[in-house]
Amino acid sequence: MQFKDILYKAPLLSTSGDTYIEILDIADDSRKVVEGSVFIAVKGLQSDGHQFIETAIQKGAKAIICEVIPEKLIKEITYVQVADSAKTLGILASNFFDNPSQKLELIGVTGTNGKTTTVTLLFKLFRALGYNVGLISTIQNQINDQIFPSTHTTPDPIALNKLLSEMVKKKCHYAFMEVSSHAVVQERIAGLKFAGGIFTNITHDHLDFHGNFDNYIKAKKSFFDQLPSSAFALTNLDDKRGMVMLQNTKALKKTFSLQTIGDFKGKLLTNTLHGLEMDMDGREVWFKLVGNFNAYNLLTIYATAILLGEDKENVLTHLSALSPAPGRFDQIISKNNTIGIIDYAHTPDALENVLKTIQELKENNQVITVVGCGGNRDASKRPIMAEIASKYSDKVILTSDNPRNEEPIEILNQMYKGVGVIEKKKVSIIEDRKTAISTAVSLAKQGDIILIAGKGHENYQEIKGVKYPFDDKMILIEMFK
Repeated sequence: MQFKDILYKAPLLSTSGDTYIEILDIADDSRKVVEGSVFIAVKGLQSDGHQFIETAIQKGAKAIICEVIPEKLIKEITYVQVADSAKTLGILASNFFDNPSQKLELIGVTGTNGKTTTVTLLFKLFRALGYNVGLISTIQNQINDQIFPSTHTTPDPIALNKLLSEMVKKKCHYAFMEVSSHAVVQERIAGLKFAGGIFTNITHDHLDFHGNFDNYIKAKKSFFDQLPSSAFALTNLDDKRGMVMLQNTKALKKTFSLQTIGDFKGKLLTNTLHGLEMDMDGREVWFKLVGNFNAYNLLTIYATAILLGEDKENVLTHLSALSPAPGRFDQIISKNNTIGIIDYAHTPDALENVLKTIQELKENNQVITVVGCGGNRDASKRPIMAEIASKYSDKVILTSDNPRNEEPIEILNQMYKGVGVIEKKKVSIIEDRKTAISTAVSLAKQGDIILIAGKGHENYQEIKGVKYPFDDKMILIEMFK
């Protein structure tokens, strides 16, 4: 592709050199530069791409996009100055891969909780309805039956557009993707055209990155601010910030609710450990998912399908047959009927939702919760997580999650500070996660419920920069045997 075509619609400050040159690849990491590339120097959290311009040129870059033009220019190289390299990267990546988001219906889902379940079940639903579909999620990326590993909730712009391009080649009609607040702020979705945006809810999370809750809300809202008039914006009317998301959007505004009158109305009729029954827009339907939070997810998915023009009865028939996303209220039952639940709940609100659901559905059995908090992440939620766990459980084991570069015991001590004086007697600290799960199983009697929270689908534990194999579900199955 000619360089001038890659620059289409990018806000440029200045250019130096030939823009009619042929470009063979695009990179924002100098290690990935090949002969004939354009290199975009982005100022990131860990490093500044401007420091690697010379390296990129040595590796064969023919053009450089940067915010600060180098003092020494090389005659054969084309330099382009922009005000915001990160935003420009998204536009250039879209152009380089021939704007794939314009060739399918791209639906973005944002919010603190429920993103993964929503996009995963939308993917499964539309596959069942007969469409070619793409999925971009925390768990995995997928094109029809082909699975690709996922490293971020929302990939970087180059990986994202490359993936969308593959979806177009496989004739995907729809793509459902999680849109994280990090991705919005870091301009990872710049240059993409969305056919719809969905807001699930917003609670305490990622304040280590955003600084405060207001900035976190603004990050979510800016996704809807960017939606075109041709798109729809679907929001949770029961979340007190739901309508904030729609304040400045040009998109068609739609709402869903379990508590009041929205454009799409649902009501939870029956809730058990084996599934739930809902009144969905006047139709009573049984679903395999569990809990009030999943009632919201199901209503969200139903509303999205109707907004995309699908038949109500057909949608409900297929939706009622779907199983939960991996690591989301994932149940395992032992020979003595001990119930193990694996859940990704890693925010205070998500943990409270899961534990409240268990309390509502259990009989006289005790609830044993195994939970930790990730290292190098929002530390302010640590005592809150322990407080919630001890409030809604009969026994709590605080254990290591993904400590990353922090000392596990320090994280656990910070969590323990949230435990009240009365609750302290039912809380213990076991640093090793496998030992903690084993202990929970040994404490459980027939019919008791063990919740292992925080990691869900993850099959590793990250310690000091190394990801060691570790799967909560596999460990629990082993212990149950």
